[in-house]
Amino acid sequence: MNGSTTQIFIAMGIYMLAVIGIGLYFAKRANENSGNYFLGGRSLGPWIAAMSAEASDMSGWLLMGLPGVAYWCGLADAAWTAVGLALGTYINWLIVSKRLRRYSAVAGNAITIPDYFSNRFHDKKKILMTISALFILIFFTVYAASCFVTCGKLFSALFGFSYRSMVVAGAVFVIIYTFLGGFLAESASDFMQSIVMVTALVAILIVSTLTAGGPSKIAENIRNIPGFFELFGTAQPLMSDGAQKVENGKALFGSAANYGFLTIISTLSWGLGYFGMPQVLLRFMAIRKVGELNMSRRIATTWAVISMVSAVMIGIIGRALYPAELVTSGQAENIFIVLSTKLLPPLLAGLAMAGILAAAISSSDSYLLIAASAFSKNIFQGIFKKDATDKQIMSVSRIILIVIAMLGIFIAMDENSIIFRVVSFAWAGLGAAFGPIMLFSLFWKRTTIEGAVAGMLSGGISVFVWKLLIRPLGGVFGIYELLPAFLISCLFIVVVSLLTKKPSEEIMEEFERAKNFEY
Repeated sequence: MNGSTTQIFIAMGIYMLAVIGIGLYFAKRANENSGNYFLGGRSLGPWIAAMSAEASDMSGWLLMGLPGVAYWCGLADAAWTAVGLALGTYINWLIVSKRLRRYSAVAGNAITIPDYFSNRFHDKKKILMTISALFILIFFTVYAASCFVTCGKLFSALFGFSYRSMVVAGAVFVIIYTFLGGFLAESASDFMQSIVMVTALVAILIVSTLTAGGPSKIAENIRNIPGFFELFGTAQPLMSDGAQKVENGKALFGSAANYGFLTIISTLSWGLGYFGMPQVLLRFMAIRKVGELNMSRRIATTWAVISMVSAVMIGIIGRALYPAELVTSGQAENIFIVLSTKLLPPLLAGLAMAGILAAAISSSDSYLLIAASAFSKNIFQGIFKKDATDKQIMSVSRIILIVIAMLGIFIAMDENSIIFRVVSFAWAGLGAAFGPIMLFSLFWKRTTIEGAVAGMLSGGISVFVWKLLIRPLGGVFGIYELLPAFLISCLFIVVVSLLTKKPSEEIMEEFERAKNFEY
């Protein structure tokens, strides 16, 4: 490494030591019992709840995937995705957070999402618990893989290290960190990492705008790219042998493609995923007081809007500054790294790179912890060993955490993985499997356990069917799999619930009590 990369490495190393320090600080409290380890004893304040939710939600996708999409094909795809996510963030905090905080306490003081579903429907056979735990294991393994891809790409691009060895190193770091402090350490460090992420995004946005000569100059540079700066059209890079054609330092594009109404609706549907995201829903359950969720909603929405606008514009400005720097869609996800290392002094670039690392760590530790808790609490204790002690639950959790991480490493080994695509599949899976039943469980007391099972299975399975079999047909079927799978799940919940016996009086009474329960 030369002097510049050494300074970047030192800055990132200092950041990683700070993260480990947080884990050590919370280790003793986290390991007192499984309630503290998995949900922090319901003690989060409004700032930590809001910003840790957003940091764990966005992951490396925010600093690499979203700018990469904007750099590669222009404004439309990235912007409509960001709009959908911003709306989803606000609505989720507005209508779901308070009701779930109350209901999770009323429903047997549930500390995991499978716990909540099982307790909400008085599922004595643990069917819902098992299905939801299995879906969490499947899709969070994919999610964790996307974070390991981020680590691999980051260190490979910066220092020339082997991509695969950096995937493994990143996974090992996250495992050690998650072992130490559990949910409390994860939430506290996610709060810090959310600050690092948004600061890095805004700083790069400002510096790159000034370097490019201001908004008018940027617009002038990208105006000649057909469809690049349009909301109803998209740019089409001209490809040859898997890479974009470049002539005389200029990247070549074909005619703009239409970005129609159906595509916009499909892209906006990213926002539906929020209703089923365990890493966000758990923050609703973990806040110390229901009344503090109003402040959390404002904080979370503001953070999300600032971060996503910055990320999209970084991709746009990156194309204006370095039009032929990145010639594949996979390479395009490095535009944040390119801007940071070319435009900032080494130490500041290291801090900006720490923003990417922050995003990957803040998400992967959430995914691993939630997936491990789903197995240990809901399958191991819920089904196989109902008298399991806290110590046994936490031991099993750590074993499963390692297993999931190993599977994530295996998935991430493909160096050509595109973070945006990996995340989009996992997001759709969780959103369709859990989103509809979460909404119906909170707002329609006629929902039956049979309807819940049917909705969860149909939603999760439809994501695979649509993604692998129907979407490749193209045309009207080419929409993002989350939208049809979400609607199919809703249909199954309503129809099956109406065709089966209505819930017991006990469940109905519990539903009414949860509306105004203060905890």
